[in-house]
Amino acid sequence: MKLGCCYYPEHWPEDIWAEDARRMRDMGLSLVRIGEFAWSRIEPEPGRYDWGWLDRAIETLADAGLQIILGTPTATPPKWLVDQMPDMVAIDEQGRPRGFGSRRHYCFSHPGYRAECARIVAAMVERYGQHPAIVMWQTDNEYGCHDTVLSFSDAAAAAFRVWLAARYDTIDALNTAWGNVFWSMEYRSFAEVDPPHLTVTEANPAHWLDYRRFASDAVVSFNRAQTDIIRAHAPGCDITHNFMGFFTEFDHHAVGHDIDVATWDSYPLGFLEQFWFSSAEKRAYLRQGHPDIAAFHHDLYRGCGGGRWGVMEQQPGPVNWARFNPAPLPGMVALWTLEAAAHGAEFTSYFRWRQAPFAQEQMHAGLLRPDSTEAEAANEVREAASVLDEIGPQSAAQAPAALVFSYEAAWVIGIQPQGASFRYLELVFDCYSALRQRGLDVDIVAPDADLSGYRMVLIPTLPIVPQGFVEKVAALTCPVLFGPRSGSKTASFAIPDGLAPGDCKSLIALTVTRVESLRDGVSEPGDGWAVTRWREDVRSRFAPEFADAAGQGVVYVSGDVRYCAIWPDAALVRLLIERMAGEAGVPLLDLPEGVRVRRSASHCFTFNYASEPVLVPHVGETLSPASWHIAPRTR
Repeated sequence: MKLGCCYYPEHWPEDIWAEDARRMRDMGLSLVRIGEFAWSRIEPEPGRYDWGWLDRAIETLADAGLQIILGTPTATPPKWLVDQMPDMVAIDEQGRPRGFGSRRHYCFSHPGYRAECARIVAAMVERYGQHPAIVMWQTDNEYGCHDTVLSFSDAAAAAFRVWLAARYDTIDALNTAWGNVFWSMEYRSFAEVDPPHLTVTEANPAHWLDYRRFASDAVVSFNRAQTDIIRAHAPGCDITHNFMGFFTEFDHHAVGHDIDVATWDSYPLGFLEQFWFSSAEKRAYLRQGHPDIAAFHHDLYRGCGGGRWGVMEQQPGPVNWARFNPAPLPGMVALWTLEAAAHGAEFTSYFRWRQAPFAQEQMHAGLLRPDSTEAEAANEVREAASVLDEIGPQSAAQAPAALVFSYEAAWVIGIQPQGASFRYLELVFDCYSALRQRGLDVDIVAPDADLSGYRMVLIPTLPIVPQGFVEKVAALTCPVLFGPRSGSKTASFAIPDGLAPGDCKSLIALTVTRVESLRDGVSEPGDGWAVTRWREDVRSRFAPEFADAAGQGVVYVSGDVRYCAIWPDAALVRLLIERMAGEAGVPLLDLPEGVRVRRSASHCFTFNYASEPVLVPHVGETLSPASWHIAPRTR
């Protein structure tokens, strides 16, 4: 696995570029990402390009033996462009413009901005597409960051109407699909349909779902416009986009079809602080990050990239954007790096080379401090580079367990959660974490993925079951688990004929007759586990496999297929995994708290995320905090 960094030559005096490049090589780095925010320096005035500084920066880095990832600068359109067409900015859900002064100030649907993006990308790739030092192109930067996928601009509304006409053909078909007879919401033409915001109370959920589908398709087509240009002028050069953590606002699998390598930006401490983790978890993993945050995204984006993936931005120290920003425990930067290798990453790139002394990110650590002295992470990078040299190339092996991940499912749950604590990402993450706690390697896959090679399959929830999915599951000969709300909606966001789980009834004969959500703090006991958040009343000819203390069924099984009718707490998920693994003949480990295992094709990696030393039985020794054990695989 290669190591790299994110570098901004436009931020620094030109007379230090060569020394920076030399120091990067001496630290063990071989890749550098540049250019993704530099539009105003590349084109300081409309139509006037200044390539000289970028030419020299590329040559300086190349002369030091560094390979370059060049980013297209479309995440940061310059002020002159916004002034030329002020309606290019996105409009938020409250009708306010997302103005100039930071970044991502554009609407994906604006035709004028799309044309300007095509022009600047073409100019860049025509100039640098054949440069031997440029080994990869990155499109834009972090699509959707700062809540910018959904725009409610006039351009987005016009594009949405075109999208609807293509999907439904007639307005009568749309009215029927959406159930617009309800509340007299029927339209006479597509021209009457607006985006689903600024309504008195909640808008039609089918309207919202189609708007999210449309917005996701806009991201996909925006990205494809750039990849088409890059492929035309830089044939054979890899293309990537850097996705984010715990982000579901567009379909990353769909974007993944148009790139060669999926990458993501790994900030384990920031994600721990910003998301749903408990206060106890935030204290226990304050300086390490939850032991499954990085691994979850490694496995997710490996699936989005068709097996090829990397880390474009790795946290090297305190970040600047979370509510609280602790420093990593000594050793964590090296551990995060080696964990990426264990999951099959092609490279890990640190954000950033040198901490900026100015602007919005001046509190975000780098490998160097603003005065160019080395920050704490620098020696950890050297250590990781040494270990990588010692163990040699790593590649991912197929995992025994598959976890099915659907971006559409996240939209459905988000539009109509029915309970404030029913969070799609949390449910999926909890299932993933439970698998990892028992030492299992996991592939996170799209609903359309081939599932035939797995020994157990978990589907945390799949409200809209895609066409052909039931038949694919029926052909499997391994244990399969469906979670609550699976099959509960049609493609048009309606309750299916015959009730939930819809088409999944051919896999397991049961009917969900009623659902309820439970407020925080409510817990109804089972046998060593509890019902919290969500439960479903089920009618079935089968006796339940698990029932609560009152005798109400919560898990049903038919052949290899199980259905869980509640939000499964950690204890119940653990029981289900143990039962499925036993049926599949998959061995489990009983790992100590904070310890995780990942097997590459050639090695077994063990990582200690705990803040204290831990005796690890399968290793036969005690691992210090933020440390690891790597051994050749024996099976």
